[in-house]
Amino acid sequence: MRRIRAAAAGAVTVSMLTAVTACGGGSSTDGGSNDSPKTLTYWASNQGASVEIDKKVLQPELDKFEKDTGIKVELEVVPWSDLLNRILTATTSGQGPDVLNIGNTWSASLQATGALLPWNAENFDKIGGKDRFVDSALGSTGATGQDPAAVPLYSMSYALYYNKQMFADAGIAKPPTTWDEFVADGKKLSKDGKWGTAFEGSNPAENIHHAVVFAKQHGGDFFTADGKPDFTNDGAVEGVKQFVDLMATDKIVAPGNAEYAQNQSVSDFATGKTGMLLWQSASANLVSQGMSEDDFGIAPVPVQSGTPGTGTNVNSMVMGINLSVFKNTDNLDGSTEFVKFLTSDAEQKILNKAYSSIPPVKTAQTDAAFNTQATSVLKDTLAKSAVAAPQVADESQFETAVGTAIKNLFADAAAGKPVTTDSVKAQLEKAQTQMPTK
Repeated sequence: MRRIRAAAAGAVTVSMLTAVTACGGGSSTDGGSNDSPKTLTYWASNQGASVEIDKKVLQPELDKFEKDTGIKVELEVVPWSDLLNRILTATTSGQGPDVLNIGNTWSASLQATGALLPWNAENFDKIGGKDRFVDSALGSTGATGQDPAAVPLYSMSYALYYNKQMFADAGIAKPPTTWDEFVADGKKLSKDGKWGTAFEGSNPAENIHHAVVFAKQHGGDFFTADGKPDFTNDGAVEGVKQFVDLMATDKIVAPGNAEYAQNQSVSDFATGKTGMLLWQSASANLVSQGMSEDDFGIAPVPVQSGTPGTGTNVNSMVMGINLSVFKNTDNLDGSTEFVKFLTSDAEQKILNKAYSSIPPVKTAQTDAAFNTQATSVLKDTLAKSAVAAPQVADESQFETAVGTAIKNLFADAAAGKPVTTDSVKAQLEKAQTQMPTK
């Protein structure tokens, strides 16, 4: 997901969700019908540095759609801190948008509600076919073996952004490729009120993105092959501890980051308070906050040793934004037409350029804007060394439970309390007890 990434609070059990499978979106058609819809409502996620920036990016495109089709799109840009809860409320109340953005990590969870339109072969054919989309993006659209609950819109991966001048001033010749190098460089940068890096310690969703990668690098997963929670295996515990230790032990993250929850780490990097940033497709965000593209470099996220690749050297989750349609929409034809518009080659180029993301549509990726040195890092990561979020029905509950456990561990680190293997395991064990029972 993501983008400005913030916590989606509140776990909702699958039993609650699946009890309302007939519920979903729907909006005014101004007297129109499925054959001739007049209005659509669209919930867009906050991708830029502010909601206002997103409106400036999106509204001209929505105006194009209205001019071409006669369908007016009523836009609401929803902050990440509210988006998941807004969607879950809509699935239970039936009062929601026609078309919406979802973080791709939520695909399987929201699919389990039964409220979203399944993208079967017939529906994909209406927007040009499933084979237009890259495999890594399609892998995060719903549970394996089921018709996707969403269509990819923006593809993203994590990368390491580094301040070139701060690196030069600290005598650092090149970006780190391993975590040992990352910590060593972070210590050189952590002086005179500045820090090596920053994290959104109070943001459960952001915590999860890093935790999954650290766990993978230690040979662990948070779910078993049959989808059961397994939060206290050695790899998961070691991975979470290494992540939190960047503040607790290595001290290259300011203690105040334990309270960061919405883009503050990006702002700290943009204003020269930190020398490194681990973030998703951040270039446009950084430029909008005053940096020049010449001020920062982009490199793959570090691994334990060696270079990024498959297996335990994964260095990002497959991140991104998907489009979904509430299946009880009054404007099914118009909603499908809108999805077709947003995933057209022309719109894919415009929107992904605006957000420094990668088009999940293959033919749009050939544009020169997506073949620069910067975007090559993101594309290579997605193609070679990224892993999909767990495609399980309880994924959103997992984000809340484990993400909050890590939030608590960051709070301990900020308060000077020891973060030990035992304390990490205890927090993860508590998180596992909060997961729905089958």
